[in-house]
Amino acid sequence: MDRKILEDYIDACEYIRETRAEIARLKGRKRTVRDKVRGSNPDWPYEGRSFCLEGTAETPEESGALAREERLLQEQVKTAEELKIGVEEWMQDIPFRMQRIIRYKIFKDLTWEETAVLMGKKCTGEGVKKEFQRFMKNN
Repeated sequence: MDRKILEDYIDACEYIRETRAEIARLKGRKRTVRDKVRGSNPDWPYEGRSFCLEGTAETPEESGALAREERLLQEQVKTAEELKIGVEEWMQDIPFRMQRIIRYKIFKDLTWEETAVLMGKKCTGEGVKKEFQRFMKNN
């Protein structure tokens, strides 16, 4: 796992959230139209009745374009989710100390000094940075 993928994790999480909102917006663009009409029973005895009709007010071309756009967004979400899950699985297999360093430095975008303070045990920013670099070089 390299640092670029770890940084992409943050973007993937945000992308998933934004894209799901876009899909919901697309679904909201479909307009439902309702109307009532009067008619009669087709069988004897003929009697007047009121019928309620409901449907979407879009052309087949609009419907197809919306479906293609939604399908494309769903595929992009799937790709981002795969990257996200891959990083989370990798994070489960590394030492807890390194998980904390990665969460503070990469995911929360703290400085090395801020990360060292949160790590405690008289850590220095430079020491935590070197520990991270050695770990990433060996993995």
